[in-house]
Amino acid sequence: MKAKQSTMRWEGVLPAITTPFRADGQVDHEFLRRHARWLVDHGCTGVVALGSLGESPTLRFEEKVAILRTVVDALKGRAAVVAGIGTLSTAEAVELAREAESIRCSGLMILPPYVYAGDAREMLSHVESVLRSSGLSGMLYNNPIAYRTDFLPEQIAQLAERNPNLHAVKESSGDVRRITALRALCGERLALLVGVDDLIVEGVRAGAVGWIAGLANALPRESVALFELARRGPESRLETLYQWFLPLLRLDTSNKFVQLIKLVQQETGTGSERVRPPRLPLAGAERKRALELIRRCLAQRPKDATACTRSRP
Repeated sequence: MKAKQSTMRWEGVLPAITTPFRADGQVDHEFLRRHARWLVDHGCTGVVALGSLGESPTLRFEEKVAILRTVVDALKGRAAVVAGIGTLSTAEAVELAREAESIRCSGLMILPPYVYAGDAREMLSHVESVLRSSGLSGMLYNNPIAYRTDFLPEQIAQLAERNPNLHAVKESSGDVRRITALRALCGERLALLVGVDDLIVEGVRAGAVGWIAGLANALPRESVALFELARRGPESRLETLYQWFLPLLRLDTSNKFVQLIKLVQQETGTGSERVRPPRLPLAGAERKRALELIRRCLAQRPKDATACTRSRP
């Protein structure tokens, strides 16, 4: 399979950025601009906007376009800006992909449609419609747990054969064997990225070359260090950092991962826990338990990593 050439680098740590909100519920574009720059300053190779962690389903179309404009303008070509394409309809997904290209985003992260989980023929047709609507490099987001659509390795290989601008897969099935299956079918034709925070080390060992990360919003240097150590192979520093990080990384797998990750941001001074309804900030015993875990982990943060994360966005 021959891939279409692309300047997009699907590798390294690309945070799925949270969407910051002001007290009045509107998007905080000033903070968003600083946050994107701060993540890149701390070693991230790019950012992914409008993903699940970015509360995309709660954003109006014009808000999504404005967010992409802000991030592209903030980074000014220093790092990749990937537009999450998650919508209710194929027509809206195509329109958003074309807007992303006109804004000069670097790539697309293509989700299956929200709400309607169709059969394989329908879902593959949706993805192909988005891929063929622009010349941007595309990454398929496979998350059957959240979206009830499972793109099997054989189907992804067929997509890659028919669509030369499909260059990557964000694999979030929770089954690391999917990475080895895709490598067996596609070789190096597709870049494989881990989409589940607490599988990053296992995913890299299986052949992943990138990480669409959640906790990187609050702890980018630790995330980059963990990824780079995982790429080098087993060693004591990797095990120490991973074991410290795992309780926080597992927050990414909770139903309330948005609230939890934003709470970590608030505790590290890198964001606010504000979310957009129907989500609400954590409360009561649930919030108390989360804070106890977060604060315990932060109090035990490895000293070398702490020294790298003193600056704030």
